[in-house]
Amino acid sequence: MNLRTVKDLDLQGKKVLIRVDFNVPLKEGVVTDTTRIESALPTIRYILEQEGTSLIVMTHLGRPKGVFDSTYSLSPVAVKFSELIGREVIMAPDCIGKEVQKLAEGLKPGQILLLENVRFHKEETENDSEFSEELASLGDVYINDAFGTAHRAHASTEGITKYLPSAAGFLIEKETKFFAPLLDSPDKPFVAIIGGAKVSSKIGVLESLLKTCDTLIIGGGMSFTFLTVLGKSIGNSLFEEDYLETAEKLLEKAKAVGVEIVLPVDHIAANTFSEDAEAVLIDDMNIPEGMLGLDIGPKTLEKIGIILEKAASIIWNGPMGVFEFEKFSKGTIAVAEMVASCKGTTVVGGGDSVAAVNKFGFSNRIDHVSTGGGASLEFLEGKVLPGLAALQK
Repeated sequence: MNLRTVKDLDLQGKKVLIRVDFNVPLKEGVVTDTTRIESALPTIRYILEQEGTSLIVMTHLGRPKGVFDSTYSLSPVAVKFSELIGREVIMAPDCIGKEVQKLAEGLKPGQILLLENVRFHKEETENDSEFSEELASLGDVYINDAFGTAHRAHASTEGITKYLPSAAGFLIEKETKFFAPLLDSPDKPFVAIIGGAKVSSKIGVLESLLKTCDTLIIGGGMSFTFLTVLGKSIGNSLFEEDYLETAEKLLEKAKAVGVEIVLPVDHIAANTFSEDAEAVLIDDMNIPEGMLGLDIGPKTLEKIGIILEKAASIIWNGPMGVFEFEKFSKGTIAVAEMVASCKGTTVVGGGDSVAAVNKFGFSNRIDHVSTGGGASLEFLEGKVLPGLAALQK
């Protein structure tokens, strides 16, 4: 993917508008995870190092549905952002309007203005041209470093590029550098580990990965739909009846193109979906009636370990079980450790698997941990991401 990057634009003396993804978790008005803010800092620092530049930062927070809602105000984010960047961050009362225009015009070189939540205006998600133009009028050039929203054609991600010279930041550049080869020419053997609850949310990714991967490991709740197709008993485990035919076709296609599909051969199960439930090892592919599978078992992990040890590239998206419950987190922790120990190129994409590697402390041993849940999934599906298409050379 041939993107214009921040280094392709002359930024000297310019007011630079940057779209970041500061959609961070808050608890009682305090940012509890700074990963997304920190991911944008290299681009932000580079811009501020250019002579005479000032910076206007745009982001969304949550889903306020096009109206002002103090719950989703960026004021707490401004405090944490200021702390991390080590300089004052001026908080705007809105993202458009005369007062905001005045603040933008008055910025001195080196100063940072954080606009209020762009999703307080319904025109943002509607990709309204007048709203895009009004945002663009605040700056001289536009940088997009919000990979997490690159799959959305919104005013601050796509519409704005029609009015300003535009380029990608370092984070978007890094994301595409790691994801693009997985769709085109990954180092072989290429292993994809896909987990999570539902086949319906991952079917496009599974089909896309069949074109390039050698082995496809399917875990988590979605594995029960595939096990049902194979005639296995899944007890009380949830499966998607509407996707049985889709799963069957995928298994047939994998066989036709020579991709090995790996499904759980044993399980950690319980009689209720509860953190306090007793964890029971089911030493078989079949789960007895009255039990539901909540994690993969030791034989499955052993099988995965042998495959990952030989892998030259790995993509992992989605946990292997209910990792939020300690008793049923062992499979996800073990897979995270295996991925982290792999000598090949390792990429983790998607909200829950990213949360898992961060929670269990493996993120610094993985080549790339993606910041984009939905965006990384759509990228892996081979879809055109509007926010990236607008930055092509």
